[in-house]
Amino acid sequence: MKKTLILILGFVLLNTNLYAATNILFLGDSLSEGMGVDEEFAFPRLVERNLKAKKHDVSVTNGGVNGATSASGASRLKWHLKKKTDIMVLELGANDGLRGLKLAETEKNLVNIIQIAKEKKVKVLLLGLMMPPNYGKKYTDEFEAMYKKIAVKEKVPLLPFILQGVAGNPKLNQADGIHPNIEGHEVIAKTITEFVEKYL
Repeated sequence: MKKTLILILGFVLLNTNLYAATNILFLGDSLSEGMGVDEEFAFPRLVERNLKAKKHDVSVTNGGVNGATSASGASRLKWHLKKKTDIMVLELGANDGLRGLKLAETEKNLVNIIQIAKEKKVKVLLLGLMMPPNYGKKYTDEFEAMYKKIAVKEKVPLLPFILQGVAGNPKLNQADGIHPNIEGHEVIAKTITEFVEKYL
């Protein structure tokens, strides 16, 4: 009888693991956090909604922190990894660029974050960002290229620019011209949903 119960329990646990929700962590800054809008309207939450509408069993953790740079990413990731994480969607680097930090340091930090996730068997998806043109062509080109370089080096999927169709559009951004409004987050969420869905 005891042996039968153990077998049944083992079968239940096995099937629970097989059919458990895919846990997705968005590790980012104020863009992921949804600065200026309620968290329920920030794109990580909208991605969760969209994926569930497509019958995907997912659970999203919004790890966006206003003002975060790539330097804080590793310690924040380690904290989030205390719970089961299957996919990390990495959205960091914008604040590094806006502060004029050295790209070599930003690249080093992003690679470190990715490698920590990989060591824990977490699938990594990288979100690319761009700098405004007033930062100069050389810097903006190098900033954009940094994400492509990291994606190739670390063999991770890259969405080249998450603000495609949103950046520079006053109808989709808040008064600061940097952070998306609710409508902007909807556009971003549609783009990221299609990206993430490929790797579930």
